Amino acid sequence: MPQVVRSRNGALHGPSPVPPLPHRFRSLADRESVEALHRAARVLVASLPALTDRLVEALYAQEPAYRAAIDSDRAEVWQEVHHSLRHNVGSLIQPREFRESAHRTSRWIGEIRAEQGVPLDAVLHAFRMGGAMVWQDLVDETARRDPDDIRLLVHVAADVWNFVDEHCGVVADAYRQAERRLSWRRENRQRLMVAALLDGTARIVDLAEAAEMLGLPEQGRYAVLAVAVGPGGPGAGVADGAGSDGRGSGPADAAVARHGPGAVARTPVVLPAAHPGAAALWHPGPDAEFAILPLTGPPGELSELAAALDVPAGTRAGIGSAVEGLAALGDARRLAETALRACPATGGTVLLDEHLPDALVVSSPALAGALADRVLGPLDRLDPADRDVIVETLTAWLDADGSAQRAGARLYCHRNTVLNRLRRFEQLTGRCLTRPRDAVEVSLALAARRLRGT
Repeated sequence: MPQVVRSRNGALHGPSPVPPLPHRFRSLADRESVEALHRAARVLVASLPALTDRLVEALYAQEPAYRAAIDSDRAEVWQEVHHSLRHNVGSLIQPREFRESAHRTSRWIGEIRAEQGVPLDAVLHAFRMGGAMVWQDLVDETARRDPDDIRLLVHVAADVWNFVDEHCGVVADAYRQAERRLSWRRENRQRLMVAALLDGTARIVDLAEAAEMLGLPEQGRYAVLAVAVGPGGPGAGVADGAGSDGRGSGPADAAVARHGPGAVARTPVVLPAAHPGAAALWHPGPDAEFAILPLTGPPGELSELAAALDVPAGTRAGIGSAVEGLAALGDARRLAETALRACPATGGTVLLDEHLPDALVVSSPALAGALADRVLGPLDRLDPADRDVIVETLTAWLDADGSAQRAGARLYCHRNTVLNRLRRFEQLTGRCLTRPRDAVEVSLALAARRLRGT
């Protein structure tokens, strides 16, 4: 019955298209049936306030999701219901004049209910309750005025319920669009908050809101994990050009979407499921991924996490020292970046607390390079193969806590060979390995050279 209500076979005008009904639907309305419907609908228009009262009471009694809104502001809900009924009943009488405004009202209600958090099923139930109440009133009014006309309403029943179904589709589409917008805004706020925390720019007054938004304790213990794939980025070593304060690149800007809690990062690092950090908040940066790790265990928790971290070949991971409170996450990120820079270019995991000398070296690339050149520079005059043998022996001896016996076993040579190579090093560089200060400088110089890959 196109003169009563346009079939869903026609596409809606505006941004909210409604799927068409199957082609088998065919209106059975004729002029006499339409006139009967119009007579009953005009009476409903005159009694809309009473109809609105009954529908609001029915919603309160039968739809729990609406009770809070009605208790909070019954007058506002009443106005929304009345507005919807007025346009929808008007559409039964003058479809061309009211159709678009009725659709706008339904879209508006769908958006409002999404913002209020009312479940979509409850909203659709409310619309169908309204449709059922309108239909019952149409039947009752027709029966009261002329019972013989009841048979005529049978021919428009499918059109009326098709009209209700059409508006349910409009409401559902508007609700889902609003829900997506709200979800994007919520995720965007969370991402910006995480970025501010990691960058150290979050305001103290915003920390309580951040804790509630992210589901993290404001005064909890945290560490930050930094992950990068390949030799580039802030973890590539002391020759990367990082600032003298050890800061690498900051978190991603506002155009990069945030990973949600427990989400999979772009970097293929897997956190152990049994560790609280498995529910970490991931945040992508231009050169590395960052994860905020909530800590709840004993002091050795980070060591256990570092040992259990699944880091594929070629991936570098740095875990900073633990900090207290969300306000210190900016420091935690910088510590994690320092650990990442101390990670070998070939990959692996570095826990900052266990590699503090290396962290000291990478924190000042220029000074580290100068130290390496000063201490190890004389070795560069040797044949490269000869130089590498001495450096390898020196490194093995230091790793063996100064034991020539254990160093020789590691290098598959006699302890005297180790001692001869060490004496040659001392002769070439003027350093004395039994002097504590020289031993410290040699250890740091070796770390600097190793981390910059020369």
